[in-house]
Amino acid sequence: MAQKEIQIKEVLSDKIVKTVTFKVKKFDPEKDKKPYYKEYKVPVYRGMTVLDGLIYVKEDLDGTVNFRYSCRMGICGSCGMFINGKPRMACMTQILDLNSDTIEIQPLPNYDNIRDLVPDSTPLFEKHKKIKPYLIREDVKEQENPIGEYYQTPEEHEYYSQFSFCIKCGLCLAACPSVASDPEYLGPQALTQAYRYSVDTRDEGFLQRVMVVDDPHGCWRCHYAGACSEVCPKGVDPAKAIQLLKGLILKYRLGLKKKRKGAGVIPAHPRPGIKKAPKRTVPQES
Repeated sequence: MAQKEIQIKEVLSDKIVKTVTFKVKKFDPEKDKKPYYKEYKVPVYRGMTVLDGLIYVKEDLDGTVNFRYSCRMGICGSCGMFINGKPRMACMTQILDLNSDTIEIQPLPNYDNIRDLVPDSTPLFEKHKKIKPYLIREDVKEQENPIGEYYQTPEEHEYYSQFSFCIKCGLCLAACPSVASDPEYLGPQALTQAYRYSVDTRDEGFLQRVMVVDDPHGCWRCHYAGACSEVCPKGVDPAKAIQLLKGLILKYRLGLKKKRKGAGVIPAHPRPGIKKAPKRTVPQES
């Protein structure tokens, strides 16, 4: 027990274990003709992440270093970077786990660079938007003014649950060789979400998404390299989702997939004493 307590104290202590060199790729389009590297010495303690190291650099060594982050706990998806030759989340990458005295940090590939380690994520979100990542129902009136919730069993939820964990970090696009060779390719993130919503039993929008993904720049552009699944920090497995999406489309084109009616509505049964939901604050589109 005493030995275990000592180990826990060592892990939680702020004792400096080693000093590593952060080799950061910098670029300011307003004054630099081309990117260049700048090195910083960073003291490392146990439990320190690459993001912690970058924050140390910005606060104590060089305030001009630019990078994007928010939650610092692998939820927001903001701090994707190319760390020691691989797309990673800076907040989820332990410095000591890299087993290197030099940490080379670059902005994510396959994106335009805004400044230093900040990629332009516009294509990621534009492609995500194209596949209509929301429930589509024929009865729009009921969806906008619900009388209850859509029926779905735990087993039906489990069918797509894994693919709903995406945090839109963009690492999959950075790792994808097809994205590198075809900027118009929708990419693993958007295609995974197209599958996720298309197999959701509450959804009725498969035919609308087929028009987007059944395209030379859609799911058929995937060559199943699997790099997207390898770097995904949430285990979403986009490569698998894309192959399953291809199967859905083939069944539809061969006439083997029938149009599915979305799950029914379970009328609400409010309990006594529960207040009603407040009125809408955002005007509905006419």
